[in-house]
Amino acid sequence: MTKARVVGGALSVALFLLALVFLVRHRTVAPPPASPAEEAGSTAPAAAEKMEERDAQGFLHGRVTTLTGATWEGRLRFGGDQEAFWSDAFNGRKVENAWVRHVPPDRLPRERRGFSVFGLELGRRERPVSFVRLFMARLGDLSRIEAHGGRVRVTLKSGTVVDLDRLEASDFDDGVRVWDPRRGVADLDSARIRVIELLPGPRTGRVPTRLQGTVRTAQGSFRGDLQWDRESCVGTDELPGRTTEGVRRVRFDAIRSLERREGAVLLVTNHDGRQLSLARAPERGWGGRGTYVDDPRYGRVLVPWEALERVDFEPGGSGPSYEDFPPGAPLSGTVSTRDGRRLSGRLVYDLDESEVTDTLDAPSQGVDYMLPFGLVASIELPGADERPAPRARVTLHGGEELRLELAGDLGERNAGLLVFAADRPAPEFVAWADVARVDLDRPKSFFPPPGGRDE
Repeated sequence: MTKARVVGGALSVALFLLALVFLVRHRTVAPPPASPAEEAGSTAPAAAEKMEERDAQGFLHGRVTTLTGATWEGRLRFGGDQEAFWSDAFNGRKVENAWVRHVPPDRLPRERRGFSVFGLELGRRERPVSFVRLFMARLGDLSRIEAHGGRVRVTLKSGTVVDLDRLEASDFDDGVRVWDPRRGVADLDSARIRVIELLPGPRTGRVPTRLQGTVRTAQGSFRGDLQWDRESCVGTDELPGRTTEGVRRVRFDAIRSLERREGAVLLVTNHDGRQLSLARAPERGWGGRGTYVDDPRYGRVLVPWEALERVDFEPGGSGPSYEDFPPGAPLSGTVSTRDGRRLSGRLVYDLDESEVTDTLDAPSQGVDYMLPFGLVASIELPGADERPAPRARVTLHGGEELRLELAGDLGERNAGLLVFAADRPAPEFVAWADVARVDLDRPKSFFPPPGGRDE
């Protein structure tokens, strides 16, 4: 056999294996037939959870209908061990950006990128920036999630419909676990799901505890519901780590505090006072993804591993219920430009965020803020000559002022704003470089209430 035939055969096998991996990874587009176990109600093994009758309103609840018409209704958790509460975020990537058509083509933001060979820059070329945006919304703001071929259609309580790329609608692609009182516990693969209807749950139920407490950093403390490593959020979840005796797993409901030590090491203090040093387990890189804190002052913050000093856990309820999240309203306010103009009306920020439930995402001193626009009263950008390390001044309706870095939604890649004035037939586009200040109208109702006050 010639060398060419050997290489050709090897390449054929490699291409076949790559195609097989692709089909398995993206099985959501062409789902396999339903299994007899699904039709009969046979399910994946239930998690070994010690559950007691307690407040259950904050836990996700809904009805899942499969492609074959079978229905499961009860408590939900995406991915089996990830999002479990109404304040958790559902993520994906939008298929298109409908706002771009309102901007004259010659005013669309562009970027210049260079190309080099052997370290030598040979030229630069200009091209339009990408207007395809990520989608992130609290599950309490949604009413329905549907599979539509290569898309995942998300309907918000406000009635707004957003189509996501199914191959990048990661939270949907992870499937969902359902605790159905009639049929048992099921892990439903996304390939078999037609629709998920989100519904209010019971006031009480046999549920685990929710992780709540205070996360301390050098810049300050954040207190609220917690999601360790962006996933673990209930007491029955486990924290894995290495000790001198091997790999250990500690349930979160046994932990009183976590303290970061040098390297990827945690000092774990249990409720009984015993302490244990855990090094990051090789099979699970906890800590590297950061800890979410649902702090009512800010909506949600992400504390990276590098900024974390200590976590103190405390008992609490299950968090806000589905009814606590009112339907979102259009974003509205006034844009002040650097040349002195003032434009008022409905707003689209960054050619993307258009409702009060959307978030303003920007960092400050190592902490990432995800501020729902319903909490934001104003955004004041620094002058062109402000030095050093210019920051934006973001004032919340509750009165607190944040100095956020010019990155994320406040960075130079912001695509600009649309202002839909009531007396004009078409919206006016304001380039980000021309924006001096944005003042936002306070919504009539919102969760969390701005400043912690009842609306």
